Amino acid sequence: MPLPLTVRTIELPLRHAWTISRGTSTSKRNVLVELREGDLVGRGEAAPNVRYGESAETVTEALQKLAPVLEGADLRHFRVLSERIEEALPGNHAAKAALDIALYDLAGKRLGAPLYRMLGLDAARMPLTSFSIGIDDPETLVRKVREAEPYPVLKVKLGAQSVRETFGAVRAATPKTVRVDANEAWAPEEALKHIEWLAGQGVELVEQPLPAADTEGAKWLRQRSPLPLVADEAVMMAVDVPKLAEGYHGINVKLQKCGGIREALRLIETARSCGLKVMLGCMVETSVGIAAAAHLGPLVDWLDLDGNLLISADPFRGHPVEQGYIRLGDGPGLGVEPQGSP
Repeated sequence: MPLPLTVRTIELPLRHAWTISRGTSTSKRNVLVELREGDLVGRGEAAPNVRYGESAETVTEALQKLAPVLEGADLRHFRVLSERIEEALPGNHAAKAALDIALYDLAGKRLGAPLYRMLGLDAARMPLTSFSIGIDDPETLVRKVREAEPYPVLKVKLGAQSVRETFGAVRAATPKTVRVDANEAWAPEEALKHIEWLAGQGVELVEQPLPAADTEGAKWLRQRSPLPLVADEAVMMAVDVPKLAEGYHGINVKLQKCGGIREALRLIETARSCGLKVMLGCMVETSVGIAAAAHLGPLVDWLDLDGNLLISADPFRGHPVEQGYIRLGDGPGLGVEPQGSP
């Protein structure tokens, strides 16, 4: 029986140069997978991130090693297969996420039901999603804020330098709710100074202010911070969550970090058992990856699912964003289809 898996790398140009504390990029290379079962196609996406030592090349290599898990397998047993994929190879979470997402998409199409209904969730309980704005000069930041007019919540990236100048430009341009993401850029004492100032600027929360490994610094900062602190780079898998409860108020779950939908659900449940709030985030992704996360949206407190909005041409047609809300449709599985030639 031929293996029902196809793999393809795709270049995604960005609308704007994307700058965070770790560097700048103008495009992203993601990997798309398709699982076929008769006339049905399950789609998945890997959005590798250099922060985790991954690239399109490492994803492709990992998928070649993981493909035998699917050979001759009954694809109806998607949870069992997802567990086998996790056990088959250490790390390589973006590659695993692509296969896991494709298995869930295929299962939904087989059953004729959208993923959120398969999970017993109410799409009407979807939180607002934020729209991210990368680090830039003040003039460009103002232009980006104006372009983001349809989105009522913004997430602003800050780095080690020019914190007040960068955020001040955004705040001068809009009174909207704003979240801040420092991407590990600060040390504990300077983080506290920045956060105290940001609290006076109407910021809702601060994501990953300290390096992920600084667990003691996070505990110190949490005791003093006037704003909620959300772990991102510090958390990948459910096993990471309990040790973060003293250092953060919440965690950012990303399918690409943890290996897909199955582990994301475990992360959310573990966070709740530890008394933590949950954000659902993303990398720069097409509507395939964003939709996979969006179907879990009713389970969380905050959404940051805008990766498909940051690219200049999405090869897929997903779920529309209306006044900041992702509107999940009734299409089976992910509810995503190609537009044109993906």
